[in-house]
Amino acid sequence: MLGEIEIRNFQEGDMPLLGELYNSVTSRENATFWWVGDPDNWVNVFCAFEQGEMVAKGQVSIINIVPSSRSADSKHEIFLNLKTIPEREADLNLLEQLYPYLYSRAIELGESLPQEYETLLCVGNDSSEIANSQFFIQQKSFRHKESLFTMERDLKQPMIELSISDGLQCTPWTMDSSQEESEYLELEAEIWPDTPLGMERLSQYKQNPLWTAIVVREVDTIVGSLMAWREEDKGVIEDVFVREPWRNTGIAKYMLTQALTYLRGNGLESAELMVLTTNNSALSLYGSVGFKRVKEEARYCVELSR
Repeated sequence: MLGEIEIRNFQEGDMPLLGELYNSVTSRENATFWWVGDPDNWVNVFCAFEQGEMVAKGQVSIINIVPSSRSADSKHEIFLNLKTIPEREADLNLLEQLYPYLYSRAIELGESLPQEYETLLCVGNDSSEIANSQFFIQQKSFRHKESLFTMERDLKQPMIELSISDGLQCTPWTMDSSQEESEYLELEAEIWPDTPLGMERLSQYKQNPLWTAIVVREVDTIVGSLMAWREEDKGVIEDVFVREPWRNTGIAKYMLTQALTYLRGNGLESAELMVLTTNNSALSLYGSVGFKRVKEEARYCVELSR
């Protein structure tokens, strides 16, 4: 007989039980499980306990904050991650008990965001996590937002050598000052006006080991950029862009090879990135420098009430 479920915020003493839950969930290939982060993040983490076992964990996080003066159609994004032990992944009673804590916390976080824009509550699951996704679709009216491939590059394999046109310079950029960070974010928002990176996420990215930005300039004008860092034992490449009218001139491919060389030079054996499944030009670009598709993530969303 199942026992009574206790739900509360994560605490330091829960670490051993969290480890057991993590091992249980990730025994299933490609399952998406968020780690709890530092203690100041535990207000966003809720755990369900039953008979001394952590049977589920959920947490929420602000992912995208839309700055002022963007398109009125832009939306902030708060993501959640809700996972149970494998034998309870279709347990609607368990999921229904934990979900309101996450939703209420998401509303609290949403109230801290600029109120001129609406907010989406989103969830992302590996394409194999059907039962978990169906809970959000069927029980909570989430709709499909987008799907992304994770692509991986074996850094032990040979790297192609490329060059860029005369007049262009490719250099690392550490963005040491707030002025430089603001300059980058303005440029990044020009490329993705509906989903700009924002200062909070940029700061989070910069905290990762080996973080660097690689930029291509024409004199003093930035024409392309990407970021790279290490997560666990892999390299990560993010935020790859080239501005008009410099696209289709080999700049993106060159920056990618520079990033891969940088990550390999720091002892990493593989690198990964994510790309929309519908972005055929990017898929072709990443494939041309040796990336291969390894998994697919589906994302779903619902408007967050105020």
